[in-house]
Amino acid sequence: MRFLLTIFAVILTSLSSCNSQSKQIENTKPNILIINIDDMGWKDVGFMGSEYYETPHIDALSKQGMVFTNGYAASANCAPSRACLMTGLWTPRHGIYTVNSSERGESKDRKLIPTPNTTILAPEHDIIPKLLKRNGYKTCHAGKWHLSKNPLEYGFDINIGGGHNGLPSSYYPPYKNVKIAKGNSQYLTDLVMENALKFVDTIASPFFLYYSPYAVHTPIMPVDSLLPKYKKKAPWNGQGNPEYATMVDNLDRNIGLLINKLKERNLFDNTLIVFTSDNGGLYGITKQKPLRAGKGSYYEGGIREPFFFVYNGKIEPNSKSEVPITNLDIFPTMLKYAGIENTKLELDGANLSSVLEGKTETFERPLYWHFPIYLQAYNKKDNENRDPLFRTRPGSVIRKGDWKLHFYFEDGGVELYNLSEDIGEQNNLALTYPEKKDELLTLLKKWWKQTNAPIPKDLNPEYTD
Repeated sequence: MRFLLTIFAVILTSLSSCNSQSKQIENTKPNILIINIDDMGWKDVGFMGSEYYETPHIDALSKQGMVFTNGYAASANCAPSRACLMTGLWTPRHGIYTVNSSERGESKDRKLIPTPNTTILAPEHDIIPKLLKRNGYKTCHAGKWHLSKNPLEYGFDINIGGGHNGLPSSYYPPYKNVKIAKGNSQYLTDLVMENALKFVDTIASPFFLYYSPYAVHTPIMPVDSLLPKYKKKAPWNGQGNPEYATMVDNLDRNIGLLINKLKERNLFDNTLIVFTSDNGGLYGITKQKPLRAGKGSYYEGGIREPFFFVYNGKIEPNSKSEVPITNLDIFPTMLKYAGIENTKLELDGANLSSVLEGKTETFERPLYWHFPIYLQAYNKKDNENRDPLFRTRPGSVIRKGDWKLHFYFEDGGVELYNLSEDIGEQNNLALTYPEKKDELLTLLKKWWKQTNAPIPKDLNPEYTD
């Protein structure tokens, strides 16, 4: 009898231990890794179809989760896109519309006085690292920050090379405007990752790593050992810059090192990973055919991004979605998986967990972009913008379903495209489908009021028609 009681006690203890461990696993917060590449275009990676750039590690990672073929940045250039990602808010709610001045290009070519630009993210915004830190996360920023002088004042415990600068003076030492601890690496992309790996090697869960490399932003400075490979390759579909290709290739290698480190430390399975870019590729350096234009433009080439989510056990590997999303959706989705509720935040993005977990295939809602500013063209002789002088003139854009409408404040011009039939935005249907044009324009005007979006109206006295 005593023997049976002993066996029974052992069984109860084992069951109790199993239940305890099960609850502990269920209650474990996921680590969160956001990979936000600088200026990487929609087709600058193999998994999106490039036959010129080689990105085997990124491609392999994409196959472990869900790829969004209609993934967007909430703005067409660096600082506003990053502000949208961090705050989860449309640009009118944080006031960052561009980099530095909104008066870009020659004054004589600007019909309107643009809305003044905010260059530093207001510290009162409750952004991703602040919220995660309050909920027990160790937070690390690695690479380009661009929203203030010091990311440590915005909820990060550790800062690896981040400041207000939008690009490095050089990818080789001395880096000048990038302050970063020395290591064994010389090339800046390698050095940022070397320090990020030290963070992962020493940290306990849960952690948040915002890996935001300066690559592949200008200056285009090649990794010399990789140049011969790309000089031998034939150009493909507008992609054929060997120097830029080495930067993409090297970035891919570093991401492979990061994923291997997570797996080595048994952290990968409990890490929510988001991969995206802050805006489209720089037109002239790389092209995204059949998408039109590039960085700084609100045609598809300037805002559509490579975009995927990975979370083992939650997101089905090798899955794809055509649901249109933006980087605004990262914040609420992250909160869902981190189990953080009742934040009282009013975010403009959406929780994508039902899409990621295959519970829904549709997600109908309009997406908006607002740019009451000017952004000059890089090359007046080679561009795919509305006119050769500017990548962006003041205006707004809405996408709803397959339809996308551009509205311009200078002349009231309207462009309407059906992206399912015309992803290159070549055939303006505004006159062909006036009802659809009016429907989208009505939604856009309602959104302006809801967000208190500034509409530039004052004429520039220096403008010459």
